[in-house]
Amino acid sequence: MAHTQMALDSLDFDATMALAETVAPHVDILEIGTPCIKHNGIPLLKALREKFPNNQILVDLKTMDAGEYEAEPFYAAGGDICTVLGASGIATIKGVIAAAKKYGKECQVDMINVDDKVGLAKECVAAGAQIIGVHTGLDAQAAGHTPFADLADIAAAVGDSAKISVAGGVKADTAQQVKDAGASIIVAGAAIYGAADPAAAAAEITAIAH
Repeated sequence: MAHTQMALDSLDFDATMALAETVAPHVDILEIGTPCIKHNGIPLLKALREKFPNNQILVDLKTMDAGEYEAEPFYAAGGDICTVLGASGIATIKGVIAAAKKYGKECQVDMINVDDKVGLAKECVAAGAQIIGVHTGLDAQAAGHTPFADLADIAAAVGDSAKISVAGGVKADTAQQVKDAGASIIVAGAAIYGAADPAAAAAEITAIAH
């Protein structure tokens, strides 16, 4: 069984809350996307935490420095998972892991633009990271890249010692392939919020994941 995660990518506070209300019953994890959290900050996290107690909330900080200092307020405000860039280096990653441990929460390491993804994934898991994020960014997607090769390599390397999250153009007709390739968390954004019926789109992907 895999979990589903919905990326909330709007900058607008009210639109984000409305979309979350539509999809929350149909997904496991609500993700506050990086532009969204930069624009709206802790107040949005607190509003989502209060309104959706049954969902995990991931705060996509993509921390690049000052790991523990940056992540701690978001764990304290109710975030369940915060992300740190693998490209930041192991010292920063360990800082976010320390903040996560302090609150009994989880740290996700985003492998976007990391060259030796397998080597770093092993190092992060050894340091206590619970989730490795195989993330094909929007710009890389536009250039024709997909997450599947990285996913297979990382899944083989970390085995059952960490969860693997996959993001980057995932939709209903590729969700099964992502799950079969070893993903524990399937992230969908545009496939849900761009659908005519976002709730139905979310439910369809979750049915495949579960």
